[in-house]
Amino acid sequence: MEKKTGTTTVGIKVKDGVVLAADTQASLDHMVETLNIKKILPITDRIAITTAGSVGDIQALARQLEAEARYYQFSWGRSLTTRAMANLLSNILNENRGYPYMVQIIIGGYVDEPTLANLDPLGGLVFDKYTTTGSGSPFAIAILEDSYRDDMDVKEAKELAIRAVRTAGKRDIYTGDRKIQVMTITKDGMKEEFVEF
Repeated sequence: MEKKTGTTTVGIKVKDGVVLAADTQASLDHMVETLNIKKILPITDRIAITTAGSVGDIQALARQLEAEARYYQFSWGRSLTTRAMANLLSNILNENRGYPYMVQIIIGGYVDEPTLANLDPLGGLVFDKYTTTGSGSPFAIAILEDSYRDDMDVKEAKELAIRAVRTAGKRDIYTGDRKIQVMTITKDGMKEEFVEF
C-alpha cells in the first residue's frame, strides 16, 4: 500500500528579487514525522530550489547541481545563471524520463536578474512570475492568483508567499501551518528565515 505524503512550496518573482517559501512539516500517511525539515535548499549563494517529492531524489539532484555550479565557476570564472541552471536541471530530468526522479521543483535565483522556474519530473520547464508545487498547491495558487501584482516589492512578495503556504496548511492535511521557511534572494544575496505561528 502506498503511503501519502505532501507539502506546499511557493515561488514569487518581483522586480528586485525572488522569494521562495515552504512549510517545514514532513508527513507520512496520517502521521507527522517532524515539524522542522528544510524544504528550500541553497545550490549557490544566489540560487535555491524548493523540494516536493522524493527526498532522496531531490538530495541527489541538489548535489549534482552544486557540483555543476562549482565546476562552471572554476572553469569560466563567473557564476552559472539561474536560467542556465534551470535548463541544466530540465535536461537532467528529461534524460531520466524512463526511470524518473519523483520530484516537483521550483528553482529561483538572482544572478544577472531575478528568475523563477517550475520543473516537473520529466523535465518540463516553465519560467513564470509565481508558481507553487506540492499537495497544497491548489490552495496556494488561488492566493497567488488573487493577490500577485507586477509592481510588488520583495517585502510584499514575502508576505504573500507566507500567506499562500499558511492557507494551504489550513486546508491540506499534509502541509504544515505552524512554521514556514522563507528564502529571499536579491542582488545583495540570499537570506533565510523561519516564520512561526
